[in-house]
Amino acid sequence: MFANLAERLQDTFKKLRGKGRLTESDVTEALREVRLALLEADVNFKVVKDFIAKIKERVVGQELLASLNPAQHVIKIVHDELSLLMGGSNSKINLAPKPPTVVMMVGLNGAGKTTTSAKLANLLRKQGRRPLLVAADVYRPAAVKQLQVLGGQLNIPVFTLNDSKAPVAIGRAAADSAVQNGQDLVIIDTAGRQEVNEELMAELVNMNEAIAPHEILLVIDAMTGQAAVNVAEAFNSRLDLDGVVLTKLDGDTRGGAALSVRAVTGKPIKFAGVGEKLDALEPFYPDRMAERILGMGDMLTLIEKAQENFDAEQMVQMQKKIRSLEFTLDDFLDQLSQVKKLGPLEQILGMIPGLGGAKKLKDLQVDEKELVYVEAIIHSMTADERREPERVLNGSRKKRIARGSGTSVQEVNRLLKQFDQTKKMMKQFMDMEKNLKKGGKMSKLPFFS
Repeated sequence: MFANLAERLQDTFKKLRGKGRLTESDVTEALREVRLALLEADVNFKVVKDFIAKIKERVVGQELLASLNPAQHVIKIVHDELSLLMGGSNSKINLAPKPPTVVMMVGLNGAGKTTTSAKLANLLRKQGRRPLLVAADVYRPAAVKQLQVLGGQLNIPVFTLNDSKAPVAIGRAAADSAVQNGQDLVIIDTAGRQEVNEELMAELVNMNEAIAPHEILLVIDAMTGQAAVNVAEAFNSRLDLDGVVLTKLDGDTRGGAALSVRAVTGKPIKFAGVGEKLDALEPFYPDRMAERILGMGDMLTLIEKAQENFDAEQMVQMQKKIRSLEFTLDDFLDQLSQVKKLGPLEQILGMIPGLGGAKKLKDLQVDEKELVYVEAIIHSMTADERREPERVLNGSRKKRIARGSGTSVQEVNRLLKQFDQTKKMMKQFMDMEKNLKKGGKMSKLPFFS
């Protein structure tokens, strides 16, 4: 996500941090690098020009240049302006005062509209909504079937009218069905085209006027770059959008769409697709995204993911075991399973301050296949070996475990070393937590230095 842009900006600010005092030429050179980085990321030229002008207006001043840590001031200003460029704050779905809330999903074919509709229903159900998916794309082959399959995987009902080729009739009937069945959220998957054309727009405008949805969301593929901005302008001019959903932000994208759409259309990015799985849709937080781009991490999103996915009772038991030094390889395996629920490891590490630098993550090269071997090694151990590996395991046992797991003795030893390091690190965090409760203040964590 924004890998090239993040790397360029972080390199630029690293040079600034190396200077004790900043001159106007230092600031000018840094802003030139920021400008080039944004243009290379496919951000709209006019958006870049206005963005740099706003930063320069705030940065160039005697008070800033005379401050003790001017580099931090510059970075903070860039962070604030970057956040404002993407909308400033999170924008939520417009809920109807009287249910059901009707959401109309629009966009071109290939942007991921049908899958995003299912992902959105899944996300909002977790927030207490009772969604109904509506298959109103009557033109694309297998579009109805695709939505039915996704709905079946999520156990979310899908409304269809097999004898109707009229999207408006389908939308109206779905809203009536939702009222009768107690569903308070209707998400309509509409038809798309390969490109913006009058036939598509006329149909969507007609549907908008007939159904009067409370929310119209445009689904855009972030990997299409500047074309995404043109698509957003075209749809917004005819439908007066309420927001945008950017898909494929986890792909090899330069990120320009995310930084341009809000500025060009004035419409907020409300959600971001960050993976193929049906739970890989997140609310879009401009301030958090700015922090990720600048290598500051995103601890709030990480904490929210942990709260959503971790078993609270299991975590309490885990803490007790760590404090009493009873943490076993079985517990280690359970912990790995919990972490895997949070999503791809690169994304998780990118949210941790100090580890979010693009270069650091590139060097790390996390291979999630290794977790499969870790599980195989632990499952090849006896109960005693998992409980007390330091005391029980010897050379012959390690050879047996390696054969049983399809690995080598070296890989078994590497796992045991990782397990030992994890125990020590957890003990340190527990001691730190104890000291914080005593002293009432936060000491500096290692990865913040």
